[in-house]
Amino acid sequence: MLRTRIAVSVAAAAAGLAVLTACSGAETAQPVIAPAAAGGTGGGQTANGQVGNAAPASNESKLVVADVANVGQVLTDQNGMTLYRFDKDTAKPPKSNCDGDCAKAWPPMPATGDVQVQGVDKSLVGKVTRSDGTEQITVGGWALYRYAKDTKPGDATGQGVGGAWYAANAKGGKAGQAAAESGVVKLSASNIDGLGEAIVDQNGMTLYLFTKDTKKAKTSACNGDCAKTWPPVLSNGKVELQGIDSKLLGSIKRADGTEQVTIGGWPVYTFSKDLKPGDANGMGVNGTWFVIEPNGCKIGTTPSSTANQAPAGSGAGSSNSSSGTTY
Repeated sequence: MLRTRIAVSVAAAAAGLAVLTACSGAETAQPVIAPAAAGGTGGGQTANGQVGNAAPASNESKLVVADVANVGQVLTDQNGMTLYRFDKDTAKPPKSNCDGDCAKAWPPMPATGDVQVQGVDKSLVGKVTRSDGTEQITVGGWALYRYAKDTKPGDATGQGVGGAWYAANAKGGKAGQAAAESGVVKLSASNIDGLGEAIVDQNGMTLYLFTKDTKKAKTSACNGDCAKTWPPVLSNGKVELQGIDSKLLGSIKRADGTEQVTIGGWPVYTFSKDLKPGDANGMGVNGTWFVIEPNGCKIGTTPSSTANQAPAGSGAGSSNSSSGTTY
């Protein structure tokens, strides 16, 4: 049995909060494993054999911090293309483990000439010598790459590919997961217009449960492409709660080895199409994704729920067919 250790800090503002009764009618289902994301695990993915986003002929490279939709602040190159880091690399010491076909899909950011920075601490910028003798830019020790399938500035289609590739932030960490990397995740009870009380993360983003997960399951049924659409809430060990009973808190180990937070036995997720705090566009998608209440139930299954319909225009109950996803 997986042993998890999670330190919990419950804000004093939650004093007097009564633990709500168990979910009534909250269904469970046998886990269904979603298709894994294609390629991107260090070899084999050739992106049609073409090297994309090649570095310009200029001898000057530039690192810029920019905002990318659904990901947040990321590092980009001098052309505005998103830069990524690879979990199979190492930062101490810096080492790239992406060569051959992998490097065709994920072109290294070459260390040529003087590296200019904007919004990046220059002391974090370095370089690593690759197996072919060329030099690659690093930030925080992590080698940086572009993604051949990103076609324009603002694209971040490589985020989460293979469970190993992530857009890099200004310190070389994983963009969109800063809280998890720092070891602290904050979950709070909040009111969502049209839905009532729900759980949000430290960025105010709505959290969801997936009914294809099994309550109190030992792993998640949402992996690969599914996890790109529904990013799991990850933690390295410390979760702070406000307005949520600490007895409901737990965790599971995902297929990629990361630790995912659970509330009331349900693994919790955000939704990639929620763009700002208060959005709940994932409510009811495919009849399997639901906003989760502070008592660990899905919206609409306890007397505490004030409504079980999503706000107008949120796409509740839709199949999300416009995006082509089946999750």
